[in-house]
Amino acid sequence: MSVTTSSDTLSARFAQLRGEGRRALVVYLTAGFPDPTRSVELIRAVAEAGADVIEVGVPFSDPMADGPIIQESTRVALQHGVGLTETLAIVREAQVPVPVVLFSYLNPLLAGGAGAMTQARDAGCSGVLVTDLPVGVDPEREAWFGESGLAFVRLVAPTTPDERMREIGRHGGGFVYLISRLGVTGTQDTLAPELESTVARLRAATTLPICVGFGISTPAHAATVGRVADGVIVGSAMIRAASESTQAAASLTRALRAALDGA
Repeated sequence: MSVTTSSDTLSARFAQLRGEGRRALVVYLTAGFPDPTRSVELIRAVAEAGADVIEVGVPFSDPMADGPIIQESTRVALQHGVGLTETLAIVREAQVPVPVVLFSYLNPLLAGGAGAMTQARDAGCSGVLVTDLPVGVDPEREAWFGESGLAFVRLVAPTTPDERMREIGRHGGGFVYLISRLGVTGTQDTLAPELESTVARLRAATTLPICVGFGISTPAHAATVGRVADGVIVGSAMIRAASESTQAAASLTRALRAALDGA
């Protein structure tokens, strides 16, 4: 797989959706949860059920940005011995026809060594998202990700100033992950009332597609967010469904897909 092909796969998917007037459904799954075999099955199932992009989380011992549902999935995956190497093996085995974004904290990727991003690309990843590497904090590390051939997906918080949004947009790729609210990941009953205005501010700051995550729990949430953003990211609700069965995760994916397409 060439460097160009890896990063372009993600851009091509969003371009296709934009041409069709559709919104992206981005699904998060923790690698190795509920076990390595079913993790592969889950990735394949949500891709078949309508996910446009799949974020595959690398288990980490200190997932400070995650709420209890994803924390528990990470604990289970670690008990199965799943780290970066095993995560990439799961992605390679799944071989899904949709872009995969490697979702990780910084430490597991650094522990993987200088060739970690090449290994991720060769396993079939199209992008990488690092939760704890803000723009400008470590230019050397940012260059490592930015030159990897993977789309470097960046995070934006609702409190991010406009100029900072522009800077993040200049140093990102694939899409921008807009955090819908402050705090950790998790399901919620209502969406932040200022979300629409935050999306509008971010859209004025970058040409990258905008996908909203944190708390998108139901098809109704997805439809609401899909009216203002380019896509939605569903993590905790999907992990909760996956803890029931692969079929439950696939059913939720289909329901979210239908809601987005009807938005």
